[in-house]
Order: sequence, then C-alpha cells, then structure tokens
Amino acid sequence: MIAIDLYLDPVCPFAWVTSSWLLDSAASTHQVTLRQMSLAVLNEGNDVETGHRPMLERSRRVGRIFAAAAERYDEAVFATLYREFGLQLHLKGRPAEAASINALSCAGLDPALTGALDDAAFDPAVARAHRASQDALGGPGGSPIISIAGRGFAGPVLTAPPPPDRGRALLEALLTTATVPEFAALQRPYQGPPSFSPAEDR
Repeated sequence: MIAIDLYLDPVCPFAWVTSSWLLDSAASTHQVTLRQMSLAVLNEGNDVETGHRPMLERSRRVGRIFAAAAERYDEAVFATLYREFGLQLHLKGRPAEAASINALSCAGLDPALTGALDDAAFDPAVARAHRASQDALGGPGGSPIISIAGRGFAGPVLTAPPPPDRGRALLEALLTTATVPEFAALQRPYQGPPSFSPAEDR
C-alpha cells in the first residue's frame, strides 16, 4: 500500500475534481490522505488580477474554518469537512459562507466554528498547513499538489472525473512516474474550467 497525500485548497474547483478521482481510484488500494493548503497564502504579496481576488478572499476565510476544525478536533477531520463543504460549494453552488455553515452541520461538527471565518487568529495555522504543501512539492505550487510515497508533483489537474477504467489507469501512470527520479514536468495548456460530471456523461 502506497501513501498518497493530496494537498488542496477547499475552494479550488480543480482540486475537488482531482480529489474525487483519487478517492474513487485509490482509496481501496492505497492510503490516501487529504491535507489543507491555501491559495490565499500562496498569492500573498503578488499582484493578483482583479477577477481572481474574490476566490482568494474565499480561500482565506474558508481556510480559517478548516484550521479551526483541526484545532478543535484533529487533522483527520479535514477530509470529512472537505467532503461536505465541496458538495455544498462545488455541486450545489452555495456561497462559501453558507456552504461552510451547512458543511459543519452535515459533518456533525460544532456550528460555532463558523466564527473562524473572520478570525485572523487562525491565519498562522493556515500558513503552516500551506507551508507543508510547498515542502512536499519542493517549491511553490498551487492547488492541488499530490505526494506519492514522499515525492511531490503539482497537480494532477483534471477537467472532469474520468471514467473508472481511465481513472485507475491514470493513477497507475502517476505511481509509475513517481518511481522515476529524473522525471521533472508534464503540462498541457489551460483547458478551461472543470466540469463536476464524469467525462463519460458529457
């Protein structure tokens, strides 16, 4: 069983697709752990396009809730809260604040944690979680980041969940890639926003 860590920002739609693929393809055969990172922290001090700023603000505020949940419970709560939050934000299209409130309720967590949305006291914890993601990659990178048996890669970025057979094949290809220390990068041009429906349904 290979240990696979996936670092993601809860508000990132591409990360939601990647996490869905990974959990479907690997959860029964490998040890998959979802971990927090932060696009807001990643972009601190950068000249960000106006259109991207609302997402980074969502990243900052929502990230605090996940940090507060980890402090109140433990780091393992991230996956449970992320699953419920992703359903609310990405699939049901609810605003981030409403998605956070509903996710806490559905996950059976203290609803008072929504108070962390505007509590900057949790920012250092978010920054520590983000730093762990960058250390796993070995340099700066966005959401998601995958680490396979301790070897980090930026991505994979998926535009839709692949069908099960192709999803498993993709996982095997990544596992093989992780055994090749000389492999450095593989990237395609931007393919547009993700779809949350399986590729075979489109």
